Amino acid sequence: MIHEHIIRSVTEGSIAWEMEIEPGDKLLSVNGHEIEDIFDYRYYIEDEYLLLLVEKSNGEQWEVEIEKEEYEDLGMEFEQGLMDEYRHCHNRCIFCFIDQMPPGMRDTLYFKDDDSRLSFLQGNYVTLTNMSEHDISRIIKYHLEPINISFQTMNPELRCRMLHNRFAGEALKKVDRLYEAGIEMNGQIVLCKGFNDGEELEYSIQELTKYLPNLRSVSVVPVGLSKYRDGLEPLEPFTKEDARRVLQTIHRWQEKLYAEYGIHFIHASDEWYLLAEEELPEESQYDGYLQLENGVGMLRLLENEFAEALEAEKGDDVFRNISAATGTLAYPTLCRLMERLKEKFPNTKVDVHPVKNHFFGESITVSGLITGGDLMEQMKEFALGERLLIPCNMLRIDEDVFLDDYTVADVENALQVPLYIVKSSGQDLLEAVLGRGCMER
Repeated sequence: MIHEHIIRSVTEGSIAWEMEIEPGDKLLSVNGHEIEDIFDYRYYIEDEYLLLLVEKSNGEQWEVEIEKEEYEDLGMEFEQGLMDEYRHCHNRCIFCFIDQMPPGMRDTLYFKDDDSRLSFLQGNYVTLTNMSEHDISRIIKYHLEPINISFQTMNPELRCRMLHNRFAGEALKKVDRLYEAGIEMNGQIVLCKGFNDGEELEYSIQELTKYLPNLRSVSVVPVGLSKYRDGLEPLEPFTKEDARRVLQTIHRWQEKLYAEYGIHFIHASDEWYLLAEEELPEESQYDGYLQLENGVGMLRLLENEFAEALEAEKGDDVFRNISAATGTLAYPTLCRLMERLKEKFPNTKVDVHPVKNHFFGESITVSGLITGGDLMEQMKEFALGERLLIPCNMLRIDEDVFLDDYTVADVENALQVPLYIVKSSGQDLLEAVLGRGCMER
């Protein structure tokens, strides 16, 4: 099969631009190697001498000779970001959130990917069940790392049951290949009550420690349960007592592994501490925040960054009256930060509002799953002041659109207040409150 990769754009002044390569041309090969996807492309263009086979839009084929610096980019972007089709997930995991989505949303929200290439490019977690021997060999050949793996359990039979895939247990052997090749990995366990918790969690942690130090970290996150679970495996939410038991297990292993390896390795997401009503760990326990995307240490980092930014401010007596909306998970933290703010900015009034997730169900507490509809419905009863701050993860990446397709303009019109989109750091939050560096839409 010949792979033809259509060039979408060429950066002006780049090597490709100088060689008169144009949008609409097709890249056929590099140094005689057929290009399967973005990883082949990036690997082969690292050479200082290149011979590209390019097919022009009129069908004429050019051999383009290039001499360049090692690792220098050519300046081409392709129609498909991966230079290949995205791979669909073939599992039917009992904890899959996409299966818990209501009908009638845009098609892209129902696409389940289990593509190892997105692990390297976007930080996605993959189950390994969709990876062939060819995929493993290429990861080892190109030394692609870190790869993020959804383990869920190290019990092969239980893993087959949880993923509803009879090959899910056998797929764990691929971890051995990656470990032996020295590939760095991060792991994730989505904990489901009555399935992979308790003794099963103990066993999984014990087995995963065998991959140290190449397996750098493993996060434990509670399963997210929406109200749309008809026909799915019955799952129960965790209680405060459950959360405390999970934390006891994790803390015990952290003490043991830190003494042996100098890292804590196994980490609990922030939800566990809030559910257990326990204090968040200090920054040193997060091993450099390797699992932020899984909500591990996100609130601790926000608090520390905010405190550091606030310390650098002189303060003022300017009157400000604003509001901030967030998920119920981050609400207590945000309230504490705004109280601390008043020490230096006594005339700055920030009303923090928790948005309950009526769309997916109130057990969903993260701000990234709040819809425009819930935001409008719950904020309309408040006097919101000069502006309303919302975190950037309420919106689709690089777009002004919420999950339910309401736009920022829709919300602003409904609430009659400007929305300011706040980036993720504590510094960004402070500047947004003070009216500096806000992303007003």
